[in-house]
Amino acid sequence: MPRVLVPPSCGCDDGGVRHLPEHRSRRTGGHAVAVTGLRIGVVGGSIAGCALVIAGARAGADVTVHERSDGALQDRGFGIVIPPSLHQELVASGYLGAEMPTTPVATRVWLARAPGGRSTRELARQASPVTPCNWGLLWRALRANTGQGRYHRGSPVVSVGRTSSGRALIRTAGGEQEYDIVVGADGHRSVTRGLIAPKVRPAPAGYLVWRGTIPLSSLSDHPKLLELLRTSWITLGFPGGHGVFYLIPGAVAGSLLLAYAIYGFPPVAAEQEAPVCAAYVRSIAEEHFPAEWVDVVARTEHTSQALHPVADFVVPRAAEPPFLLAGDAASVTRPHTASGAVKALQDALCLERALRESSSLPGRCNGTRTSAPPRGPAWSSWVAGWGVNWSSTRPTGRRWGPPMWTRGAAPR
Repeated sequence: MPRVLVPPSCGCDDGGVRHLPEHRSRRTGGHAVAVTGLRIGVVGGSIAGCALVIAGARAGADVTVHERSDGALQDRGFGIVIPPSLHQELVASGYLGAEMPTTPVATRVWLARAPGGRSTRELARQASPVTPCNWGLLWRALRANTGQGRYHRGSPVVSVGRTSSGRALIRTAGGEQEYDIVVGADGHRSVTRGLIAPKVRPAPAGYLVWRGTIPLSSLSDHPKLLELLRTSWITLGFPGGHGVFYLIPGAVAGSLLLAYAIYGFPPVAAEQEAPVCAAYVRSIAEEHFPAEWVDVVARTEHTSQALHPVADFVVPRAAEPPFLLAGDAASVTRPHTASGAVKALQDALCLERALRESSSLPGRCNGTRTSAPPRGPAWSSWVAGWGVNWSSTRPTGRRWGPPMWTRGAAPR
């Protein structure tokens, strides 16, 4: 199947709309057929939105994206971990090009600080293959393969609704558009979810995640650490939280970044006036990390840093024809499972399958979620429990809770 690669900088600026080149693929044989004449509106043009455009176009639908941001999204450079099997499927199906850079590793190493010292203690080592990538490069690769469609930048959706004939309606400041199906891919603050599940709200987990990326070139004074990172991804545990470290491709061809996510509690009541910022996470590292890992977190050469509250929710249903929810609009589980972008990509694959295999609108909507991996209350509860165990007990005073990570065994 031919692929059309569109350089991310070549979109026109005519009213914020980019018209993408012709790219409609049809597959014949069995029950997989292309749909024609079906109009799909996608709310949100991030990773989920771009993947859904590819899914709809591959099935023969006419797809329009409404993205609230008026700028490009490829500058978001945090790390994403994708299962190797999913990455292979996305490449084989034409969602991603094989040339998109990744940094696959096959081993997970669990570390902690040695008791009574500042050296590193290895707790466990296990086979755990993953395919890390750069969020911005992943978005750029999906965007380049979106095929036929329209991408409205700077077009925030005010509301969604139904017409008198039962079709889906998207309202923006520029007017209204009707669609056969509307897919909400607009994240945890989804406008579309407000129609399907208006009472669902994210539930705060009570702890935070600090994310950052550092150029690998700035860590040349830690050769042993770099050698470990080139073959493994690292979980570094400490009382009351943990950190995850792995390599991702940089925006410059051939460059690498060290990506990390550190989970922990915000300052306790006595410190509520202090800002929950990079200085605070550095203080956590200084108290609990081995010396060389403290130096990593304390680096000033960060290319990106962000703080995110951890929360979760799950909707009772993610399909109410003619509306669908995908990615974080449908559910948010705690990020320990690296499921954020993964579920969005899986939802896109399921949408394509449902469009091809069902001839009815309800079947296409409901089939998307029934064929997706389970992410209901049981899954959300399991991940929440996992997060509680990994970010054990809230610190009291300036000390962290029970020393879970000094018991000598890595959690499973």
